[in-house]
Amino acid sequence: MPRTPPTNQNIESVDAKNPTNVVMSEIINLEENEPIDLESNKNGPGKYKERAWEYKRMAVEDRIRNLPGHLTDSILERLPIKEAVRTSILSRKWRYRWTTMRELVFDEQFSKKFAKTGAFGHNGFIRIINQAMFLHEGPLLKFHLHIPHISLDSFQEVDQWMLFLSRNGVTELILTNSIHRYQFPFHVFSCLELRKLELTNCLFKPPLEFKGFPNLEDLELTNINFGDNLCGCQISLPQLKTLSLYMCINVCKFSIKATNLWSLVVLTGSAARSSVRVLVGPYITMFGIQDFVAGERKNLSTGLSHLPGIKDVHIDSIFLKCLFAENIPKWLPHTVNSLKRLRLQFFQVGDLNQLHGALCLLRNSPNLEQLYLKLEPRVDEGPALNHLESSNCLDCTLNQLELVEITDLHGSRPEMLFIELLLAHSPSLHKFIITPSRVSMVKKRLAITIDVMQFSRASPKAKLFFINS
Repeated sequence: MPRTPPTNQNIESVDAKNPTNVVMSEIINLEENEPIDLESNKNGPGKYKERAWEYKRMAVEDRIRNLPGHLTDSILERLPIKEAVRTSILSRKWRYRWTTMRELVFDEQFSKKFAKTGAFGHNGFIRIINQAMFLHEGPLLKFHLHIPHISLDSFQEVDQWMLFLSRNGVTELILTNSIHRYQFPFHVFSCLELRKLELTNCLFKPPLEFKGFPNLEDLELTNINFGDNLCGCQISLPQLKTLSLYMCINVCKFSIKATNLWSLVVLTGSAARSSVRVLVGPYITMFGIQDFVAGERKNLSTGLSHLPGIKDVHIDSIFLKCLFAENIPKWLPHTVNSLKRLRLQFFQVGDLNQLHGALCLLRNSPNLEQLYLKLEPRVDEGPALNHLESSNCLDCTLNQLELVEITDLHGSRPEMLFIELLLAHSPSLHKFIITPSRVSMVKKRLAITIDVMQFSRASPKAKLFFINS
């Protein structure tokens, strides 16, 4: 039977037994805010002002009440969940409108309110979300959930929410978990409409019959454990454009088919140093993290050969070093013509393996336009220094390179030679930005500036910018 909205517009006076009114009241009163008083401004002196204000209030209510449905939905989707529920007091037409929202966002800002009330209290985290999900009607396309630091014995309720999503055509799912690792449930892998998926601190083990997400375009995984027994699971992501992996572990015999990938970010973090490998196959590439097994490392040449549309690569120094740990090629079998932006995080110019890796990427990316380097100092710089001083260190021209940005420059000899190398081989360079390390003394920064200004430049349009952090 369809619901009949209460006639009284005061939410506090409606039937307390109605579950819709209960959850509205609980969400509205999460904070001790002053109640909304629609008549708080009508006490001006004189009956004329009082009557004028009343007419104005009625006109505003009429405009709000008569808004088209698509505008109402657009307004609700731009409000935090608490404010969306509070719109129930605007008019009879708005009373239950929030229950048909296509987006529900229980983000970190929302979850912070439960630091004291806990998970199952009167205004508890689990209780309120359960009621909001129970009262929801229609499709739910976007769902954002942040699980705060609360006492939670199991994820039984979260599993129920995921089951609800799998039956309501969800296209965007963002789940960040602040407590112990969450086993991502099997029924989410049936959400074939997903276009965006972001997971943090989860155990990712798809069922054996899972083939992939045919519509997924954006995948971001942070602190994900892929389990020990993936049995060579292969995931097909034909529409995937951006793939980001942060501090993921235990990737074993796990591969992704993503022929349209154009943005790749792989950051291992300090906890995963020296434990990276790349798994490849025909038209398949997957950059992941696992323990090293001697003789099983694959080099980057094979991986990049299967990324014909890659435009943006963002990797850290440990990942770069491991990729080129053995048999560093000078030229790849196929140049990476599509690569436009290269970002190297914590790059140690004084590390010979990392230097070889970076030079190989530069040499085989003829259309590279932007280069971003975040540097890290290196103690043993002898072998790298000798290579940088050799005449054939970089035997090519970076014809399309227009922008170089270097941060945390310490001014070591290898770093300065690398800067000189880039300036001398970039005839199209427009802007070269340098940000010295914060620990550098003023005299050191001045010496860096003087030295760089004296380096010859292949581009007459190249401008140097020095930024003091």
